[in-house]
Amino acid sequence: MNLSRGTAAAAAALAVAGLIATAAPATSAAPPAAAAAATADAAAAPDIPVANVKAHLAQFQSIATANGGNRAHGRPGYKASIDYVKGKLDAAGFTTTVQQFTYNGTTGYNLIADWPGGDANQVLMAGAHLDSVSSGAGINDNGSGSAAVLEAALAVSRAQYKPAKHLRFAWWGAEELGLVGSKYHVTNLPATERAKIAGYLNFDMIGSPNPGYFVYDDDPTIEKTFKDYFAGLGVPTEIETEGDGRSDHAAFKNVGIPVGGLFTGASRTKTSAQAQKWGGTAGQAFDRCYHSSCDTTSNINDTALDRNSDALAHAVWTLSAGTTPPPTGDTYENTADVAIPDNGTAVTSTVTVSGRTGNAPAALRVGVDVVHTWRGDVVLDLLAPDGTAYRLKNSSSSDSADNIQTTYTVDASSEAANGAWKLRAQDVAAQDTGYINAFRLTF
Repeated sequence: MNLSRGTAAAAAALAVAGLIATAAPATSAAPPAAAAAATADAAAAPDIPVANVKAHLAQFQSIATANGGNRAHGRPGYKASIDYVKGKLDAAGFTTTVQQFTYNGTTGYNLIADWPGGDANQVLMAGAHLDSVSSGAGINDNGSGSAAVLEAALAVSRAQYKPAKHLRFAWWGAEELGLVGSKYHVTNLPATERAKIAGYLNFDMIGSPNPGYFVYDDDPTIEKTFKDYFAGLGVPTEIETEGDGRSDHAAFKNVGIPVGGLFTGASRTKTSAQAQKWGGTAGQAFDRCYHSSCDTTSNINDTALDRNSDALAHAVWTLSAGTTPPPTGDTYENTADVAIPDNGTAVTSTVTVSGRTGNAPAALRVGVDVVHTWRGDVVLDLLAPDGTAYRLKNSSSSDSADNIQTTYTVDASSEAANGAWKLRAQDVAAQDTGYINAFRLTF
């Protein structure tokens, strides 16, 4: 998990890179009885053997040991980790894609694995970052999440599961340097592909040696899915706050994709109340080896790893079954780039709406994709056809993150629907630059 701040120039350092798609060999068909049991409506998630997850962790440890003691971005241990995971998925019948990017002058990799079938317009993703810091093997952070996601994917293959939604799994690079790989992936997804992602589940540090049981409180449906599972085990949960928004779900959340996930704690101290609730040692960090050389295979709590791996599978099975209504409404979009002058005058991107009757909706969705190296400099307004301005975003000297990729909701019910709607952007401070990448309205 990356708990550092100040990643302002991360996107600017990324080089344009391609996708290297590798079609995986088909697996043999499951026996008829197994196939019948693995329908989207009837199947329950299988138990994930913790021994299998730990076997993957042992492989990550061996890879680190053989490659300078770590699996960090740009180091041979990271590429060997990608190759290990990819080999397992290819053999299991997934279609794998290796996405390359460049950061700090070195090549990084994301690995994407698609399970055949399911509604391609309704994609459920589960992911984890695969890189470690340079000071250690990163077995809890984040071999634990990576291994659990891998074993859940292999369980899908073993069951020959036929979900209603399309299943996609992901392993991200350079998370420890500022969520670089996942940002790169989301930024380079066309708007039409982003709209197909029904949810993204993130698993970062799920085997901490002095564990807590933390659930992201972002999307209510995903949150409830995890909470209900742990309640069924009699394990109380708390809302995850230590790394809120500072792992790979952030890029998805910022563009309006529902997100959720699990976490067992990093450098914060377990309280007496938490120790009474979960066991373990009060007054001690959830993970004393966080970002350290002692984050090895001995730095894992088997019970936490087992419970969280099973909860992961439960969420994948539960959330991929059935159908989710596709987004409603008509979308109007302008994808032409508009440069935003540094500390200069405002610029606009225009979307022309025609052929509608009456006024705009009370919940007009305004999709914004602005690429910028310090988004706190930027002020955004929606301009209605009659010139009325609706403030979307103020400037903030403390908001040092890059890019604005999100969807705002505006009550535009007093405005005529038809006409030229504009996104107005102004950079009000010096030194950082950017441009409007896309602007869309959904009625």
